[in-house]
Amino acid sequence: MAEPLVGMDLAELREAIGPAQPAYRGQQLYEALYARQAAELVQIATLPAGLRAELAARHPVGLPEVERVYQSADGTRRYLLRLDDGRTVETVLMPEGERDTICISSQVGCPVDCKFCMTALLGLERNLTAGEIVGQVLLVARENGLRSPTGAPGRLNIVMMGQGEPLLNLPNVLKATRILLDPAGFALSPRRITVSTAGIVPKIDELGRAEVRPKLAVSLNASTEEMRQELMPITRKYHLKDLLEACRRYPLRAFEKLTFEYVLLGGVNDSDADARRVVKLLAHLNAKVNLIALNPGPEIPYRTPAPERVASFQQIVRKSLPCFVRKPRGLDIYAACGQLKRSVA
Repeated sequence: MAEPLVGMDLAELREAIGPAQPAYRGQQLYEALYARQAAELVQIATLPAGLRAELAARHPVGLPEVERVYQSADGTRRYLLRLDDGRTVETVLMPEGERDTICISSQVGCPVDCKFCMTALLGLERNLTAGEIVGQVLLVARENGLRSPTGAPGRLNIVMMGQGEPLLNLPNVLKATRILLDPAGFALSPRRITVSTAGIVPKIDELGRAEVRPKLAVSLNASTEEMRQELMPITRKYHLKDLLEACRRYPLRAFEKLTFEYVLLGGVNDSDADARRVVKLLAHLNAKVNLIALNPGPEIPYRTPAPERVASFQQIVRKSLPCFVRKPRGLDIYAACGQLKRSVA
């Protein structure tokens, strides 16, 4: 199968065009694909017609195909996207006031097996390519007009919190990030892209060494090693103590904090004692905490905590750390955090 153009960096696009063409043709193609979101080569008027035809004969553009769009009452849209090999992934658009967030996938399915997440029930099918990661953003942004008049993506946020464990696909995640953050590419601000991990310790270190990288969010979800092993079996390999050490040595930039995500499960990990232990675990870290009351699913053996329990947990944590309750979006279409399972309703 010919390599798609979306996902190629500038050097690769120049190589795809060929040595007979001037180097600036590669730049024109790069900007057309990523800055102007061209979906077809015929739309790229800056390239000669003959070159467009020649490229089209050798390379598909490579955007995913929209299989179906699910519309929530709260404005959220869940996109079921079909890839070239017939597999599908999900991407979620969450518009809110002047800010839009696109939640993208990094793998088809997920290998991590968190016990409160519907995506875990899929298992892992394969990693996404850099082009399949970038393609989700390009497609949803173009379909919803998420560009300013100057072409920049404005107040758009990208979160790699869809299907998959991004750090287990780190080379493709980092390549996609470079394209999305490149001022000559999609031109996203480094403040507006975040990757979420279940805690793959050596890959956190590798991410920290990357010159161009997203912000880091860590799924904590328990206040003790024993509970985390029960809820997140990955902890049996990457222990909580080692995860927190990796977070302490992670090289934060001036504009960022570490984000810790905590899914509250009624009667399991949501007590006041859990909240106090979370504060103790995260002491001496430049961190903030996002609380997520469990988004339920038919195959998940946990319940959503009562609002007053969530509020009590937040009140304890925010005495020491910034702590926010994440508002669920798209519950009625299975688009909320932990619900992505390629469901049809």
